[in-house]
Amino acid sequence: MLQKAYETDFGTQYLGKIEEFIDSEAGTNLKEKVQLLLTSPPFPMNNKKKYGNLQGQEYVDWFSSLAEGFSKFLTKNGSIVIELGNSWEHGRPVQSLLSLESFLAFLKNEKADLKLCQEFIVHNPSRLPSPAQWVTVNRIRTIDSFTKVWWMSPSDYPKSDNKKVLRPYSKSMLNLLKRKSYNAGSRPSEHVIGDKSFLKDNGGSIVPNVIEIEQIDDSRERRVPGNVFSIANTRSNDYYMKTCRENNIKPHPARMPLELASFFIEFLTDPGDIVLDPFGGSNTTGFCAERSGRKWISIEAMQEYTEQAMIRFKDPAINSNIRKEIY
Repeated sequence: MLQKAYETDFGTQYLGKIEEFIDSEAGTNLKEKVQLLLTSPPFPMNNKKKYGNLQGQEYVDWFSSLAEGFSKFLTKNGSIVIELGNSWEHGRPVQSLLSLESFLAFLKNEKADLKLCQEFIVHNPSRLPSPAQWVTVNRIRTIDSFTKVWWMSPSDYPKSDNKKVLRPYSKSMLNLLKRKSYNAGSRPSEHVIGDKSFLKDNGGSIVPNVIEIEQIDDSRERRVPGNVFSIANTRSNDYYMKTCRENNIKPHPARMPLELASFFIEFLTDPGDIVLDPFGGSNTTGFCAERSGRKWISIEAMQEYTEQAMIRFKDPAINSNIRKEIY
């Protein structure tokens, strides 16, 4: 049964399943009001997890069925951003197609009428070696160190502004801006570079769609291409993690990185817009929306994780006013 767990000045957390929320009065009132639906659903793994993931074709059918309900929440220029990890065949060194099949079934749901805006690759160089049997024991596969993030919308032109998520200029670009000269002219690709094309300081460079969630440090050897967008991995040092450790609480096992959520919130919304997470977990999305002045709604099926999520809003850095409902 869907219940309101707690709320802040900016948002509300519900305890229950997303299917219950879609058909509820709260869900009906939210239709065509959400600017960004941002979530990381239970991954389609072949082994059952505590947080209740489905398996095989059952997962594909369930995930596809959500597309229509999700799209009804969106404004005309709203976005859906979904992170999906990889899965492997049980007991075999073979990667499963479940993630791709699930995504394609979701996107192709004709009742949702969604378009794929862009695909993002999120690389975590600190991820533990997996699948462990084939990487560290048999040594016949490489480390599976990335997830995919899919950006969709009912519109070809959803609200977005890459000027709000610029990355710092490289040292070479800063030097170019300082000396105000570079090698202009034609290139082997037949592009012609004007003598003033790169002299305007835009405050940073446009980010690529490959994101590293561990900050690149110039003091260590780089292990990924230099054209990735690097964001700080603060998960082990944030208030939520510290509080969980101090109170012997086992944190949610599949948390979206704070700065990854913040990236898409900044990129695709403005202050005052509504952000929805139908699989809230520890409510990373709601927390990042709150600290950036966006309204938010989060739904989580497990009471344990809903209770944990309140820890985030006790962070003195955001000074949230938490009002409990059922706890």
